[in-house]
Amino acid sequence: MFTLPAEIITLLCVFASEFSKPTWQNIQGLLMGAILCRGPRRITTILHVLGLSQSHNFGKYHRVLNRAKWNSLNLSKILFSLLVELLPNSWPILIAADETLERRKGKKIKAKGCYRDAVKSSQSTVIKCFGLKWECMSLIVPLPFCKRSWALPFLTVLAPSKKANIAAGRTHKTSIDWTITMMKIVSRWLNKKQWLLLGDGAYACLRLASACIKNRVTLISRLRLDAQLYEFPEPAPVGKRGRKRIKGDRIYLKKLVADESQPWETHEVKWYGEKTKTVKLLTNVCLWYQAGKTPVTIRYVLVVDPNDKHTPAVFFSTEADLSATKIIEYFVLRWNIEVTFEEARTHLGVETQRQWSDKSIARTTPLLMGLFSLVTLMALKLRSAYQLTPLSTAWYSKNDSATFSDIIAFVRRVIWANKYFSKSANQDDSIKIQCNELNSLIDQLVGFG
Repeated sequence: MFTLPAEIITLLCVFASEFSKPTWQNIQGLLMGAILCRGPRRITTILHVLGLSQSHNFGKYHRVLNRAKWNSLNLSKILFSLLVELLPNSWPILIAADETLERRKGKKIKAKGCYRDAVKSSQSTVIKCFGLKWECMSLIVPLPFCKRSWALPFLTVLAPSKKANIAAGRTHKTSIDWTITMMKIVSRWLNKKQWLLLGDGAYACLRLASACIKNRVTLISRLRLDAQLYEFPEPAPVGKRGRKRIKGDRIYLKKLVADESQPWETHEVKWYGEKTKTVKLLTNVCLWYQAGKTPVTIRYVLVVDPNDKHTPAVFFSTEADLSATKIIEYFVLRWNIEVTFEEARTHLGVETQRQWSDKSIARTTPLLMGLFSLVTLMALKLRSAYQLTPLSTAWYSKNDSATFSDIIAFVRRVIWANKYFSKSANQDDSIKIQCNELNSLIDQLVGFG
């Protein structure tokens, strides 16, 4: 089918032990087809790319997703171990968690629900649509061919809707429940080594913060200006009877924004778009408390734009010793997971699959998200033998900073060249291609299939 470069074969062999031999042969074909495809990632489209459109045993490729026995969690663990090796010694383990919506509808899509569409909605208008909600964790990794850090997905879990869970007789799990479960899994993979979990305002949950502290994980997220923050309680007078106070006076962040008597500091921090921004910040260690729950010690950072162009923002960390500037810069890195979601939709065909089987639905999107990281690993392996050049134009210069479109184009080029052009002798003036292989290349150019 395909003669792959040695760099790719070495990388893929790490996953071979998780599959039976027949399944491994089939999944290698699906993997290469998914990389070479442009447009929808469906089994039929992949078979066209592989030149197997006339194969009568096409059902074996469908069975990889809907019947074959293999554990996606084990694959996630292997992929995560490969990604962690990319981190420099001075770089902390930063994992961004977020949810994304895969727009799907139909009577046979059991786990679907009606959710807010974050892409189409705005602050004034909320647009909802039917789809599947996925909880995703991505490792923040600095890469040599790009100025910004990338968020490489390694663990993606389907979160069925409440209605679907009730119909199936299962206990409903919220996004926070799934995040706590995934956080514990990652901590077990790291042997309880310390790491940082980055989440947006939806993950500013006291229950999640408590669970992170118990597992030696630092949670960094964004707070509301009306968050229930309190000073530490003063020591009780000697001999006073009754229950001791667990919190002190309330901290009103909205009042602190306009209070010039506070010890405000001016700092330059790394902001979105790899830019440096000057901000005023106020930080302190306090208690985060909700009725009926154990208070959690956090460090909050109140950030104000000196030019008053943006609304004041509040970030927090469950690690009180972490500096205020680090908390801001780590949270800013979380945005890379949003870039990953968009590029996975554009270049890997997320939301274009059409499986109806419950097992296929639960497996396909995590595989495509993992493929994003796998293609990146392939590009890093191939850079030593092949030249990676970002595709720039006269009207768009990338300044030697590659995007995922450059990465997947680079990997495709190496695979196609290795298949069609490596067989000809080096001394030949012309390259000979068989007729069926030429037709396969032309089919890709015209988008056939």
